[in-house]
Amino acid sequence: MEILVCVKRVPDTSENEIAVNSDGTDIDRDDLVYSVNEWDNYAVEEAIQIVDRVGGKVTVVAVGDDESEEVLRREMAMGAHEGLLLSDDAFAGSDGKGIATILKAAVEKGKYDLVLTGAQADAGAGQVGGMLAAMLDQPYASLVNKIEVIDDKTLKVGREIEGGNQEMNEIQMPCVLSIQTGINEPRYVGIRGIRKVASVEIPVLGASDLGVSSDAVGAAAAKVKVQDYFVPQLGAGAEMLEGSTEEIIDKLIELLKAKGGLK
Repeated sequence: MEILVCVKRVPDTSENEIAVNSDGTDIDRDDLVYSVNEWDNYAVEEAIQIVDRVGGKVTVVAVGDDESEEVLRREMAMGAHEGLLLSDDAFAGSDGKGIATILKAAVEKGKYDLVLTGAQADAGAGQVGGMLAAMLDQPYASLVNKIEVIDDKTLKVGREIEGGNQEMNEIQMPCVLSIQTGINEPRYVGIRGIRKVASVEIPVLGASDLGVSSDAVGAAAAKVKVQDYFVPQLGAGAEMLEGSTEEIIDKLIELLKAKGGLK
């Protein structure tokens, strides 16, 4: 099975104190530590596990600048077989549709049975997977937390739906799936694995290589634009209840009644 996994280089929130820059147009990116998007990491692990079971190859692809290569190498050290970097000045400032347009061109240059994305990336919109599937005219499922290979054309996928319930569906390949965290436990990447892929050549494709018009991507083509960033004002502090368990329960009930939460 040929699997393409879309990954993204994002600020590591566990390693950074995220702050808005002085003019409110972006976060302050000076001295930020970057890593692979958490949701994408689960997608790569799932792809590797599928190929371990049924055979095939995992390719990881990223849209970004030269520094995105480190994310691709990290996922290759994890077990992906190949990496592909989509990089061009024309891609800068692309919105979700622009990114999906770039990825569509890359998918069409290969022959993939399955395309995986994370459920969302750092912007949090969760749009790219669905847009990519629509552009490719392929079946799509989001928030996938279980994948079973039925045969060489069919998958059974589980989706997390409202109320914590699980929805199971069969889906025909080729298809696009957006992967939810918790579907697996991503494996540890050691120094030996990173060194092993350090010198592996990663192809870089630009707009002309992909056949993507610069008018269809980038900031000029973006339909969604960020107007400003701001930090929400802090509200009142939490009220801590003290006493025995029974006393705390009684106090909590009285507070809920006073606030209109209970009648």
